[in-house]
Formats: sequence, structure tokens, C-alpha cells
Amino acid sequence: MANGKMEGRVAIITGGASGLGAEDARLLAREGARVVITDMQEDLGRATAAEIPGCVFMQHDVRDEGRWHEVIAETLRLFGRLDTLVNNAGLVRFGTIEDLPYPDFRLQTEVMLGGTFLGCQAAIPHMSKDGAGSIINMASIGGIKGISAIPAYAGAKAGIIGMTRSIAVHCREQGYRIRCNSIAPGGIVTPMTAQALAELPADNAGLEQANNHGMGQPIDIANMVLYLACDDGRHITGTNIVIDNGETMG
Repeated sequence: MANGKMEGRVAIITGGASGLGAEDARLLAREGARVVITDMQEDLGRATAAEIPGCVFMQHDVRDEGRWHEVIAETLRLFGRLDTLVNNAGLVRFGTIEDLPYPDFRLQTEVMLGGTFLGCQAAIPHMSKDGAGSIINMASIGGIKGISAIPAYAGAKAGIIGMTRSIAVHCREQGYRIRCNSIAPGGIVTPMTAQALAELPADNAGLEQANNHGMGQPIDIANMVLYLACDDGRHITGTNIVIDNGETMG
């Protein structure tokens, strides 16, 4: 049963048309938030938003700096404030350091690391006007442990973890009551993960999570997003929270 932990608050969630982002949106809305989901997938995004009370969809390429400012301006026009930003948009392209094409490297780093940077940069001035806020950046255990098949994805996610800490320190130094944390999931059952696993040969080490540690559900991540977004997480900032059923324990 919902407890209204996000009542009166407004959240933007990128990559919200499906998977983790959609589940985040459902849970935050159930807790009273008005939610903006953004995605490149316009039809799916609009369908998802239509199923969630208080949710609207905006088409959004997170690599586009100008579009970030438009999304935030429209959110403020509709709802008058911005309390939470979840930088969730992501993708994966497989290939080792020897065979991954550079355009695939660039795409992944621009979407995840670049998109997260642009989102934080655009959102912080508007959060600080309200005196508080929570930024939640989606990292991955790929940014913590070595996985040979995803060097670009791992690099982007490791960068997100480091950048999150720098942003948290900046907000503290400026006197903003804005917290910034990252979450590093292990294998989670999402459309992106299903497609990725289907592309890997059966003997690839990238299947270790599914085979040995089990796959989590999107709600396992959404529950932590809610915790960090609401007042329950008010004393947490600059932290990377690993949710992987022990895979990175060694």
C-alpha cells in the first residue's frame, strides 16, 4: 500500500518507456509524485505514461543539450517544480577492446555518461531554487567489476559513479540541499537485458549473473530509487549503492 512518500513532488525519469525507468515511474507515482518520463521510443513512452496516473511523456534524446533545457522548462510549466531526477537512459553494445567499433563506444558513452552529465547540469539550478532535491544516476556493476564484453558500457558506468560523487561534493560546497547518488544494479529482468543476453553465446562470461546469481526484478531497483528520492534517504549523498545479489563480493 502506498504511503504518499512522494506526495507533492515532481520527478523526471529518462529512459522511462520500459524496463527500470518505467518501474521507477510506476512506484513514484503510486507514492504521490507527478512524473515526467522521457525516451526516444515515442509510441511506447506515450503508452506507458497513459497507464500511470499523473505521468506525462516527452520525447527526448539525452545527448541533446538543448532538449534537456526544453524538457525541464516544460516540466516546470506543467508542475511548477522539480524535486527528483533519475538519469536512467542507457544501452549496451557488445565487443571487446579489440573488436568494438569506435562509433559503438562513442554512442554508449554519449548516451550514458554524457546524458547524465547534461541532465545534472540542466536540473541543478532549478532544484536549488526550491532548496532541495535528489538526483539518482543509474550505474551498473559493469562499472565496478571487469567484464570483457562491455568495455564502453563499463567505462560509462564507472564514469557515472565518479561523476556522482563530484556532483554531491559540489552541491554540498554550494550549500544546495541537493543529494546525488548512484545505483549499480546487477542483472535485472528488463527488455534491454533480455535482448543483450540473447546476443551472447552460451559460454560467454557475461551470462554469469543469470546463471549463478539469479536475475533481479525492476521493482528491486525502483524501491531504492524511491528510498533515495523521498525523505527516507535524506542523509545519503555521494554514495553508490550496489544491488546485485552478491555478484561483486568475489
